[in-house]
Amino acid sequence: MPGRRRSPLSEQPLLRLAADEPWLTHAVARSRTGAVTGYAQIDRSGGTASAEIVVHPEHRRGGLGRLLLRTAERDARLPQFSGTPGQRGKALRVWAHGDLAPARAFAASAGYVVVRELLFLTRPLPAPAPAPLPTGYAVRAFVPGRDDDAWVALNARAFAAHPEQGRLTVADLRDRMAAPWFDPEGFLLLTGPDGALAGSIWTKVTEGPQGSDGEIYAVGVDPAHRGRGLGAALTGVGLAYLARHAERAVLYVDGDNSAAIAVYRAAGFMRETADVQYGRPNDAMI
Repeated sequence: MPGRRRSPLSEQPLLRLAADEPWLTHAVARSRTGAVTGYAQIDRSGGTASAEIVVHPEHRRGGLGRLLLRTAERDARLPQFSGTPGQRGKALRVWAHGDLAPARAFAASAGYVVVRELLFLTRPLPAPAPAPLPTGYAVRAFVPGRDDDAWVALNARAFAAHPEQGRLTVADLRDRMAAPWFDPEGFLLLTGPDGALAGSIWTKVTEGPQGSDGEIYAVGVDPAHRGRGLGAALTGVGLAYLARHAERAVLYVDGDNSAAIAVYRAAGFMRETADVQYGRPNDAMI
């Protein structure tokens, strides 16, 4: 099946299009007639500043992308919170979706190199039946309003080293719960022998012009429960759920996460493309 069209912005920037925060900048470029020709969003809330830049296809190769990049570079030098003393600017990281040749050339011309790779993996559905869970573990559906805080705490433990996922807040969770695709039946929580949350798998089903995709949106296991094969078991549970709602399964995983990639390859996933994040070599601060 041919690849689906990719969004020029990832989910988090799309959710924040209307957000007004001291650490977030929206830069909009317009033509002389007022039409939007480009957009950049710069997020200074993490350890590095992260930007996403979009230029309308009819306005490319005219210097607009470079102008928005310079805007993002200047913005990255700002403190996270205005007026707070002792802060320095942050290194800038810029996302490109699809790892396309024009983006690579643009990045290279600006002195940027790939510093992170986010693989996009796919597999057809249905999938083989999931392996049984270890004794004492069980899966149940997420209950909105009851499980919010406990899941956010679990997610923070499971993704403590992840630059985006580990920083999700209850407000971020509820933003996603308000999205049209959200279905608590596809948000499955793993409980351990003591009844507390030990892991989770969150799925997302979206419709497109070429059929439905079932995304393994996030799989996390509490560090205290790792080493029991729970990540692979949860992946199987998620695929079984998605097989009832979608034609293929998809997911994103960091290119250097060898443990997760091994689990997904064993589950039949193959690389289709990748998103890449660019930065300047050995740059502690731009």
